[in-house]
Amino acid sequence: MVDASIRPATHHDLPAMLALYNQAILQTTSSYHYEPRTAGQWSTWYEEKLAGGWPIFVADVRLDDGTVHHGGWATFGHFRGPWAGYRFSVEHSVYVSEAVRRQGIGRRLLLRLLAEARSRGLHTVIAGIDSENRASLQLHEQLGFVEVGRCRQVGYKFDRWLDLLFYQVLLE
Repeated sequence: MVDASIRPATHHDLPAMLALYNQAILQTTSSYHYEPRTAGQWSTWYEEKLAGGWPIFVADVRLDDGTVHHGGWATFGHFRGPWAGYRFSVEHSVYVSEAVRRQGIGRRLLLRLLAEARSRGLHTVIAGIDSENRASLQLHEQLGFVEVGRCRQVGYKFDRWLDLLFYQVLLE
């Protein structure tokens, strides 16, 4: 495991976060978007998250040469929109830089999100994960998430149909 610290994101983190998300859009099925987000779209997303009171965390990873690398980011927000009946449920996102994958960064980001959710008195955290993303499925299972649903062939990307799995953990 690499040396990393998890902290709230700032405006200075937006370019690195955007680059990581756009890489996921273009090269993976972690996001079902096709087109990269622009800096303007990303800034709007960030401002809306802040205005809604949602957390955004980043991982600063100290490499062997002493430099600090942006290792990833994580957030959560509304599950199924801002409806009162869902106010104790959130859906989260975690993205980890390819340079530091499988070194515990995703785990640390997700643990920080779970701690934040507990501190806010939330009841459950939900993940929507592409069925081919074995690393993410394994990480979530290790942290107590269980599969609660499968939506077959709801996504289409890279000339193939994709299944979306829903994983959930109860916090109480």
